[in-house]
Amino acid sequence: MFNYIIVGAGLAGAVMAERIADELDERVLVIERRNHIGGNCYDERDENGIIIHKYGPHIFHTDYREVFEYLSRFTEWREYQHRVLGSIDGRLVPLPFNLTSMRELLPESLSRRLEEKLLEKHPHGARVHILELMEEDDPDLRFLADYIYRKVFLNYTMKQWGLKPEEIDPEVTGRVPVVLSNDDRYFQDTYQAVPLRGYTGMIGRMLDHPNIKLMLNTSHDEVLELRDGSIFVMGSEFRGKLVFTGKIDELFNYRYGELPYRSLDFRFEAHDMEWFQEAATINYPNNYDYTRITEFKHLHPVRSDRTVIVKEYPCSHVRGENEACYPIFTEETREMYRRYLELAADYDNLVLVGRLAEYRYYDMDDIVKRSLEVFRERIL
Repeated sequence: MFNYIIVGAGLAGAVMAERIADELDERVLVIERRNHIGGNCYDERDENGIIIHKYGPHIFHTDYREVFEYLSRFTEWREYQHRVLGSIDGRLVPLPFNLTSMRELLPESLSRRLEEKLLEKHPHGARVHILELMEEDDPDLRFLADYIYRKVFLNYTMKQWGLKPEEIDPEVTGRVPVVLSNDDRYFQDTYQAVPLRGYTGMIGRMLDHPNIKLMLNTSHDEVLELRDGSIFVMGSEFRGKLVFTGKIDELFNYRYGELPYRSLDFRFEAHDMEWFQEAATINYPNNYDYTRITEFKHLHPVRSDRTVIVKEYPCSHVRGENEACYPIFTEETREMYRRYLELAADYDNLVLVGRLAEYRYYDMDDIVKRSLEVFRERIL
């Protein structure tokens, strides 16, 4: 018999399972509805020998030393610093928008003048939000903010979230940065890498423990039932701990409605050429129905005369048809989630962790950090 059951074999579930199995020396049952481990981090080597990320590119980056050292127990790393280009007015320029982008897109005299004005007010390397520039008295700086808003942010956000311009939260707009440097890296974290043998290999090693039993192709409702403050497993009351990393609304049979998400339609293409594009990811804010193209050989180099890309088409999440990727935050959805949390509070042995269970967006390092914290606070 198991004293711990974990629903979900993604990053959150794998961290929780590994800690319970190894540190507590307890047996753990991990239930996963998909036919593979890894959640949305899942990757695999295709027939061309190229590692592809089935649910879009995942780049590990963190400033948390504890997180990097913990994961390093399960993988070797390939140092990798991600670079993203944006297709703007027929040119490919670095994103986030920086001094190089400005020089590439604007007339030399204007870009020089803008650079001088920006560096008079802010230190080199600063990330200045465009909302701050929009509030400047200087018309040149207001022009720059409006230019970045229109050329980089507006149409990309409309595609990504399915919104009209007037529906975009001004706070979200305000967080769009101008980076006052020529550093073309997408992230500036201390640790930036990809697992040498892929995320599936790393997570597989986390779950490869004699105390862990894994059941794939198994929905939680085939095994579990929550009723009147008690958890039942195959009809018998379960007094151990249930760690749930799936959708909280699904756990409670959508009693208060369905929490909305955006999803992505990933369309993979193999091409008979060594390279398709000059950077790992190129964003297309103003053209095409897709938002970006990623070429996987940049992330995981391999000698091959072929290459594989993926185009990402944002779409609505439809239960049973595609994956829930990004929570849609409104006052109504936050209130709905709060009501589901109240239901969960009736179950003393239920532990919620992960982006779906907590209805929030996590980067990979944040979810590992969060899972380690939850293990210490709720399990130890």
